[in-house]
Amino acid sequence: MKTKITELLGIEYPIIQGGMAWVAEYHLAAGVSEAGGLGLIGAASAPAEWVREQIREAKKLTDKPFGVNIMLLSPYVDEVAKVVAEEGVKVVTTGAGNPEKYMEMWKAAGIKVIPVVASVALAKRMERCGADAVVAEGCEAGGHIGETTTMALVPQVVDGVNIPVIAAGGMADGRGIAAAFMLGAEGVQLGTAFLVTEECQIHENYKDFVIKAKDIDTRVTGRSTGHPVRCLRNNQTRTYLQKEAEGAGFEELEHLTLGGLRRAVIDGDVKDGSVMSGQIAGMVKEKTNCKALIARLFEETKQVFKGVSIYE
Repeated sequence: MKTKITELLGIEYPIIQGGMAWVAEYHLAAGVSEAGGLGLIGAASAPAEWVREQIREAKKLTDKPFGVNIMLLSPYVDEVAKVVAEEGVKVVTTGAGNPEKYMEMWKAAGIKVIPVVASVALAKRMERCGADAVVAEGCEAGGHIGETTTMALVPQVVDGVNIPVIAAGGMADGRGIAAAFMLGAEGVQLGTAFLVTEECQIHENYKDFVIKAKDIDTRVTGRSTGHPVRCLRNNQTRTYLQKEAEGAGFEELEHLTLGGLRRAVIDGDVKDGSVMSGQIAGMVKEKTNCKALIARLFEETKQVFKGVSIYE
């Protein structure tokens, strides 16, 4: 498939793997890139040298383009911003802030910069500061989310900017990808679907929990704090939502989730850990590998477009 995103990033398929904290490490990033998409290493709040090591390990597994997702609220963000430039990373996606202060350095290093946005206003701001594309992420996505759905957000962002738009949130098969393209997107970003791949190093309990999930099994916590997060429902989400309804303060609520994602990803604690997942978890039915997943997604997408005959 050729789109503005495949041409911009030098990839075979216009699909990006989400830069999920604690999940998106070098095995997964390299696996997605080898399969023809764009893999991402999630820097999250990790120290710069950890990110450097991840980049170098990914290069041992693939010679194809991959990127790093940088959380701009990280205490190590200045150092991480330099590392990606020094290590010759091809693409950077950003979240939780404005990457403008790093643009000159990244552009000088030949890096394509693609911020994740949840509003038209932020997308326009990113275009003005030099972004090459944006990821418009709807609230169906897992992890930290905005309030607007993918269906409503993507076409408005497409109309609001002149750079390519990548749709994210709520896609797990060719029908969703085809819908994103019909809304004007030039590519898609998927996270939850990659959780159950062989290359993803998360605990098997986490993978099994996603596969067992149904359509109604995600919950959004943290709306009262201004930091909404979508996870699969478990003991932690029930306790959080109860305390939130009772008016618990920010510090008490934050304490409930402290270290929760690590417990789920590394220790396999799916009862009291933060099992971040998108609403499409109910569509994820079996474990697979990156190559098979991406090939299936785009074969399905092709079949959807072949079947479009509404005006014939």
